[in-house]
Amino acid sequence: MNKEQFLKQLNASLVRLSQEERQDILQDYEEYFAVGMEKGKTEQEISASLGNPNQISKELTASYRLDQVEQTTSAGNVMRAVWAVIGLGFFNLVIVLGPFIALVGVVIAGWASAVGFILAPFGVLINLIIGNFQLFDLFFALGLCGIGIFIAMGMFVATSALTKGFIRYLKFNVSLVKGGLKHD
Repeated sequence: MNKEQFLKQLNASLVRLSQEERQDILQDYEEYFAVGMEKGKTEQEISASLGNPNQISKELTASYRLDQVEQTTSAGNVMRAVWAVIGLGFFNLVIVLGPFIALVGVVIAGWASAVGFILAPFGVLINLIIGNFQLFDLFFALGLCGIGIFIAMGMFVATSALTKGFIRYLKFNVSLVKGGLKHD
């Protein structure tokens, strides 16, 4: 594959990135070709040494998405980062998607229990309307509401910590796929 074919395929694979980001990447790879040709290599040798443009694109997209998550941690950015890392290979489908679904389940369950406990006093209102009100129910519901507030505060901290930890896990996974871990 010559320089033009390599850059064309790389550009086509990078459509998910911004135009500015793509131009920077393509410019870097044009420099790789220029340096290689100065050393006497052919375009085919240089493109073979760089690797598959589609795989390069997947790795660059995953890195870009992880950088976006670090700048702005939102649900959309986390999802895009997860899908970009999963796109690196079939193995990542199990290694990334499994823990992600488990963490999302834990977070949703924690928040659901917090909201359920906080809304417990509304159950007392329903009992009052039905006519089955007891004073014990009111105190019990207020106690559950207080527990729910504590759970919500804990879930706020836990959600933040789990998100940061999962982002670190994604970065570790990307570095592992890119070339293994470097041992100093």
